[in-house]
Amino acid sequence: MGPSGCGKSTLLDALAGRLDSNTGQSGDILVNGRRQALAYGTSAYVTQDDALIATLTVKEAVYYSAQLQLPNSMPKSEKKERAEMTIREMGLQDAMNTRVGGWGQKGLSGGQKRRLSICIEILTRPKLLFLDEPTSGLDSAASYYVMSRIARQRAGKTILASIHQPSAEVFSLFQNVCLLSSGRTIYFGPTNAANGFFASNGFPCPTLQNPSDHFLKTINTDFDEDIEEGSTGKMRTEEVISILIESYKSSINYQEVQRQVDEICSENGEELEKRRDNANFISQCSVLTRRSSVNMFRDLGYYWMRLVVYTVLALGIGTIYYDVGSGKSYNSIQARGSMLMFVASFLTFMAIGGFPSFVEEMKVFQRERLNGHYDSSAFVIGNIVSALPYLLLVSLIPGSIAYYLAGLEKGVGPGEAFEHFIYFCTILFVSMMLVESLMMIVASVVPNFLMGIIVGAGIQGLMVLSGGFFRYPNDLPAPFWKYPLYYIAFHKYAYQGLYKSEFEGRTFCRPGENLPTLSGESILRNTWQVEMTYSKWVDIAILFGMVVVYRSLFWLIVKAVMSANDPAELLQ
Repeated sequence: MGPSGCGKSTLLDALAGRLDSNTGQSGDILVNGRRQALAYGTSAYVTQDDALIATLTVKEAVYYSAQLQLPNSMPKSEKKERAEMTIREMGLQDAMNTRVGGWGQKGLSGGQKRRLSICIEILTRPKLLFLDEPTSGLDSAASYYVMSRIARQRAGKTILASIHQPSAEVFSLFQNVCLLSSGRTIYFGPTNAANGFFASNGFPCPTLQNPSDHFLKTINTDFDEDIEEGSTGKMRTEEVISILIESYKSSINYQEVQRQVDEICSENGEELEKRRDNANFISQCSVLTRRSSVNMFRDLGYYWMRLVVYTVLALGIGTIYYDVGSGKSYNSIQARGSMLMFVASFLTFMAIGGFPSFVEEMKVFQRERLNGHYDSSAFVIGNIVSALPYLLLVSLIPGSIAYYLAGLEKGVGPGEAFEHFIYFCTILFVSMMLVESLMMIVASVVPNFLMGIIVGAGIQGLMVLSGGFFRYPNDLPAPFWKYPLYYIAFHKYAYQGLYKSEFEGRTFCRPGENLPTLSGESILRNTWQVEMTYSKWVDIAILFGMVVVYRSLFWLIVKAVMSANDPAELLQ
C-alpha cells in the first residue's frame, strides 16, 4: 500500500515475473524458499487495466474462460457450474446477461468490469493470486464485499494485492501490509501492528480516523510543502519518512521478517505444483474460434461497417467504369487496368479499418496468454478460422457489384465468365487477408492505435507505389523500389493476376481502325509489362503463400513477445 507512483504495481510485477524486459531487477524471487517457475493454474494475475471483449456478456466471458482454463476431463456441466458460482461470488449475478460494453455501446460499470476481471482469473482457484488495484472503480461497500469474498478463499493460498486507499473494513481484511513511499519500504509486518508502529514513532492515528488514510497522508511526498505533526513538533514529510524507515529497520517486526525469510529459505519448503491441466489444443482452437466469431458478428466496426463502405465503393467503381468490359476499343485498355488497380489497391486498403478491433483483441490475448489460458498457436488459428466467413462475405458482395456493373464478364463464354468472376473475387479475398495479416503484425509490434494506423497505411502506400501500375515495372528504380520492394509487394501479384484474367484471349482495335488487331497477350507484355512466363494461377498461389508467411510471422512475433514476458520463463 502507498501513494500513487510509490512502486506498488512495479513490486507486484517483479514478484509475478512480469517486469518489462527493459527494466532492471536485482535480488532473488523465491517461492517457499525455492527458485521455481510460476506455472499455469498455480498462479494468476489480475491487472490494473480491464482487458475484456466488449461484445460478450458476463456469462459468456466467464464461461468461455472456464472452457479454456479448466481441463477437458471436467464435464461441461461442472465447468458451467464453476463459472456461475464464481459470478455469484463476485456479486455479478444480476448482470449475467449484460454485455461488457465499450466505445459506442453502454455496458458494465467500471466496478463491474473490475469484478469480472477477477472472476476470470479465480476460476482455477490458484495457489498464488496477484491483484493489482482490485478495488479500483468500486464503491466502499462493493470493495468490502469483493475483498471479503476473495479473503474467504485464502485457506491454503497466498493473495498479494496492491491497493491505493482501502476503507478501514477492507484494510482489516489483510493479514500483512507493506507500506511503500517512492520505492522505499516504510513498514512491513502484521496489519494490526501498523498503528502501534506509527504511534511509537510519534505519529499516532487520530481517533475515529481510518488508519490507511493516516498512513498514506503521513508518507505521501507529492505534497512535501504540507507540514506533518509529530510528537517533537512540525516536520516535513521527507523527515518523517526517514524517521519511520530507520525505526522500521531496527524494529522487532523487521527482525522477525528477516528470521522468517531465513527460516523458509533454509528449509526449502514445499514445491508448488508444476502445472495444472487446461483445455487441450483442439478445444482451445474450437473455443477461441467460437468466441472470436461471436465478437466479429456483434462488433459493428469489425466487418459490418467495412462491408457497407466496400459496397458503396463497389457501386462507385461500377458506375464510373460502367460496362467498360463490353468495349473493344484501344481506350478501354486503360480503363480496365485502372479499374482493376483500384480494386486490388484501395478496396483492400480499407481493411486497415479493422485495426482498432485488432488492438483490443491483442490486449485480451496478452492478458490471457500471460496467465496461461491457452497457447499462442490456438489464438492465431482461432482468429484465422473465425475471420474467413466474414472476409468471404466482404469479398463476394462488393466484388460481384463491381465486376458485373463494369461488364467484365462480357466478351467471353458463360463458363469462362464465371471462372473469371471467381478468380476476381478470390484475388480480392486473399488481398484482404494479406492486409489483415499485415495489420495484425503491426498491432503486435505497435499496439498504439494512432501509430499503428500510420505505420500500416505507410507500408501499404509503399507497396502500392511499387506494385507496377503507377510506375511500370521496367521503369522502377532498381535500388529499393524494384529490388526488393516490387517483388515483396503483394500488389504486384494481385495486379498481374487480374490483368492476365482480364486480357488473355481477348483482342482490341487500334485507334482509327475497326479490325481487332491487338491481342490481349501483347497488351500484357508491352503495355502493362506483365511477366508472362507463368499463368495467373501461379500469381494467386503466390498470394496465398504470402498469407501463410504473414500469418507465420505474426505467430512468431506473438510467440517471441509472450515468451519474453512469460513468468515461467523469467523465473526459471
